[in-house]
Amino acid sequence: MPEIYAPKHLARSALHPLRGGQYHTWHWHDDVPVTPDQPLLVLCHGWMDVGASFQFMVDAMARPRRTVALDWRGFGHSTMPPTDSYWFPDYVGDLDALLDQLAPGQAVDLVGHSMGGNVVMTYAGARPERIRKLINLEGFGMPQTRPHEAPKRLRAWLDELKSPQAMRPYASPGLVAHRLMKNNARLPADKAQWLAQHWSEHREDGQWHILGDAAHKRVNPILYRVDENQETWKCITAPLLWVEGAQTDTVRWWGTRYSVSEFHQRLAVMTNVEKHVLPDCGHMLHHDQPEALARRLDAFLDSTT
Repeated sequence: MPEIYAPKHLARSALHPLRGGQYHTWHWHDDVPVTPDQPLLVLCHGWMDVGASFQFMVDAMARPRRTVALDWRGFGHSTMPPTDSYWFPDYVGDLDALLDQLAPGQAVDLVGHSMGGNVVMTYAGARPERIRKLINLEGFGMPQTRPHEAPKRLRAWLDELKSPQAMRPYASPGLVAHRLMKNNARLPADKAQWLAQHWSEHREDGQWHILGDAAHKRVNPILYRVDENQETWKCITAPLLWVEGAQTDTVRWWGTRYSVSEFHQRLAVMTNVEKHVLPDCGHMLHHDQPEALARRLDAFLDSTT
């Protein structure tokens, strides 16, 4: 059996009644006081990921601070009413409701990776008073769409609703770890073994099932509207830290439809932005370079500007 990563700081698991379901969260350093200069740090994972995925980054941070990572609806151990599609505004609504429970009337420091990065940017524009500092880890948004694409997208969604979606099960957590390392060649084996036990669960059929609802695989019938997102971003008042990996290959996702340079043009609507590129790092920054990423977060969160 390969060695399994041993967390430096153990997390506490909790459930929160929220919007007709139960939201699951991981909590670190409950004994650390929350102050205006060191508010609650909230971590939001990406698509087909889980909140526990931030463990390596939390372990690498220079000093303890009260930290919470959520499992989005349809991921991890959060349980929400069954659905055949997922809607982006629901993530924003879930985050708003969860922060009302975790930090009522208080500003937080908010981190989002990938899909979570897109959510936190939208939330920070809608509720600027709730965010002291904002961190976006490769939440690039999506390619520009045009109105004429709407009928084709809607037809695709209707067709996909007629077919059940499924996720492949695995015979052991070791095979789940192998899948994770196949997806990301930079992920060390010990971390993959640890993640596999949080990214999947053992069920009555004897198989290990990925903790992500297969309905997430369906196309979204709502077009991504860049102009609306830009207007929302303009309302963000918190300082923003943007971090990307030097080896992230967006061509794999979007071809020539959307480039990193176009994203940075969009980001120009914000005035208080600090940008960093992590070397030897791809899209999963918190897995590839948790120590380097933690140093960036520490410096940004502790700065007085």
